Amino acid sequence: MGSKPEQPIDPYLPQNGNRGYRVSRYELELQYKVVVNRLTGKALITAVTTEQRTRFALDLAQTLQVSKVLVNGRRAKYAHQRGKLTITPPQPIPAGGAIAVAIGYGGTPQPIRGQFGEVGWEELAEGSMVANQPNGAASWFPCDDHPSSKASYQITITTDSPFYALANGNLVRKQVKASQTTWVYEQAVPMPSYLATVQIGRYERRRVKGEPVPMFVVAPPRLRAKFDHDFGRQAQMMTTFQKMFGPYPFAEYTVVVTDDELEIPIEAQGISIFGANHCDGRRTSERLVAHELAHQWFGNSLTIRTWRDIWLHEGFACYAEWLWSESSGGPTADQLARAARQNLARQRQDILIGDPGPDLMFDDRLYKRGALTLHALRAQLGDAKFYALLYEWTARYRYGSVTSDDFMLLAGRFSPLPLNPLWDAWLYTKKLPELPASAVR
Repeated sequence: MGSKPEQPIDPYLPQNGNRGYRVSRYELELQYKVVVNRLTGKALITAVTTEQRTRFALDLAQTLQVSKVLVNGRRAKYAHQRGKLTITPPQPIPAGGAIAVAIGYGGTPQPIRGQFGEVGWEELAEGSMVANQPNGAASWFPCDDHPSSKASYQITITTDSPFYALANGNLVRKQVKASQTTWVYEQAVPMPSYLATVQIGRYERRRVKGEPVPMFVVAPPRLRAKFDHDFGRQAQMMTTFQKMFGPYPFAEYTVVVTDDELEIPIEAQGISIFGANHCDGRRTSERLVAHELAHQWFGNSLTIRTWRDIWLHEGFACYAEWLWSESSGGPTADQLARAARQNLARQRQDILIGDPGPDLMFDDRLYKRGALTLHALRAQLGDAKFYALLYEWTARYRYGSVTSDDFMLLAGRFSPLPLNPLWDAWLYTKKLPELPASAVR
């Protein structure tokens, strides 16, 4: 690494992400004691170097202590400070060389505190939950914590038997031994670290209505009736979104409802996590049910390369709420767009959606104005071309990393007129533009 600090991979989160290698796979073996919030882990990380170097780094919170590091089966020196685990292999690895890094670690996992509040591994009243976005993955495993770094995962969790443990992907093995149960999950589809998750609680898992995509709920038994009502139209949503956005990108979809209340639902790859408060038996959170499901396409399959393009996740998921409302007999997307614009016009206009800066990247105005950008685009292209564009967008970049430029370039192929004025007005000007007069039909 030399003595001078490296260029950050992402100026929005300059401390996160690392140079010199690309991870292809994480194999995590976790043991978690619920009562004392104690995590012990072994991580095997498979990567390829992109340049020759004498040392390289991974992101790992200081609340976890490292006990051993091996590189390609040989003990390696390491230093762990300021959230970076810096590893020096016994000899330099040439560019394009394969590395298998085995790390033993453990401790009391805590969320990472910062400008985004507390993110990462969180203790619940009975169990735990993980909400990594944007930089919390390092609170529970060593990783290259950046959205452009996608890899396959195997997550093994051993915990006390009364508890249900869920992670991303398919459950490939479950073993009960005395008072402990081991759960092994395989996520073969590339996933960034912030979408990796572990959810532990006194839950039951059951299949819910939905074809052809298998859908499940993992929740406390007491919430069963309320869930069935509140999420009763999720199968319909899945059908609607597949028509609009293309095939669902993963093998199955699971909704977790924690026994605790959560301020907002959380997305993970193939999984959405809601709080007990989102399950009130009155369908008050249906908008959020649609939002989180849409993230499976926009955020989980197509993932931004850098955080500045976060509107490609949140603007699309917010617009999906309006599209669901329109298709299910509620207010139309046009009515919702006009109401949202009116509301935004009363707020400060000091945000650039195309480059909001780290402090505003989760601002509600970004979500709404991102959705309005898509509504303005839909008005300009017309429905047939707009939906053809969305279909092509999700197909072309399935499981990949995307930028605003990628989307703008692709959209240009569906428009006879240049779209630059639209992008400039909606994404790169602080002043809020007017919506096109013609309502989208």
